[in-house]
Amino acid sequence: MSLPLEGLSAIVTGAGRGLGRAEALELARLGAAVVVNDYGQPGRDGSGEASAGPAGEVAAEIRAAGGTALAHTGDVADHQQARGLVELAVAEFGKLDILVNNAGILRDRMVFSMTEDEWDSVIRVHLKGHFNTTHFASAHWRERSKAAGGPVYGRIVNTSSEAFLAGSAGQPNYAAAKGGIVGLTTSTALALAKYGVTANAICPRARTRMTEDVFTDVPDGGLDPLAPEHVAPLVGYLASPAAARVNGQLLVVHGGMVAVVERPRVQAKFDSKQDTFTYDELDTVLTQHYADRPAGETFAAAEVLGLKRD
Repeated sequence: MSLPLEGLSAIVTGAGRGLGRAEALELARLGAAVVVNDYGQPGRDGSGEASAGPAGEVAAEIRAAGGTALAHTGDVADHQQARGLVELAVAEFGKLDILVNNAGILRDRMVFSMTEDEWDSVIRVHLKGHFNTTHFASAHWRERSKAAGGPVYGRIVNTSSEAFLAGSAGQPNYAAAKGGIVGLTTSTALALAKYGVTANAICPRARTRMTEDVFTDVPDGGLDPLAPEHVAPLVGYLASPAAARVNGQLLVVHGGMVAVVERPRVQAKFDSKQDTFTYDELDTVLTQHYADRPAGETFAAAEVLGLKRD
């Protein structure tokens, strides 16, 4: 019996640790040949010397289990290094079929304390890093489709966050980047659908070095409800032929739960009784609409999915 991803090739960024590692192992288990990308810096804030160790170790782990993998240690936030990553997959495996964007860093600070560098660095790695790899992968699929005269196989799985969905007071840079990734995903999904390519985003909740000071209640025994292994199967599914009809979607995943997020809907609508609204009219209708809401409560924290952050 063939495996779902047999004969397909994949790139997973940020795959040396945590979620990326679990996702790379899952894609390999399902039969894909995997390029394991990780810049290898030891600090979750992107600090420290880059190292080939993390990517190399995961690639070796895949090969030891009988799979096919190689390591790439470039910085996906660098446009030309992202090009090299995609070119490596095509050169080694003949084509690229799956792109999983996971690489990221954290530099948390309240918005009134955040420095320009703390803002720029997080946007660069998360949002620009997603764009860079997507740009070169999508160009590859477009050229293949033109040569084939029809659709080809392509899957993109991007990594957003509940920090975008429900807010995160100390992460304005991270939340903004993750919101941008959702916009990038839906735009990409529309642009590439005619070439046979899907693009989806996930909001994973997992205990990794990125969240070690948030999810501190480590259970004794059994599979951790916040283990990255709960997230990886969804990535494997979205990368597979079975998910051909899933495109432009946002899914929350953790601890044996998957939730499909609807696009924003209009909650209420008000029409002016004049040619245009006046301040007094807006004061009447909108102040009344929000009258029962506790002061300081945001719409996202109150209403998104009904999911509570741990």
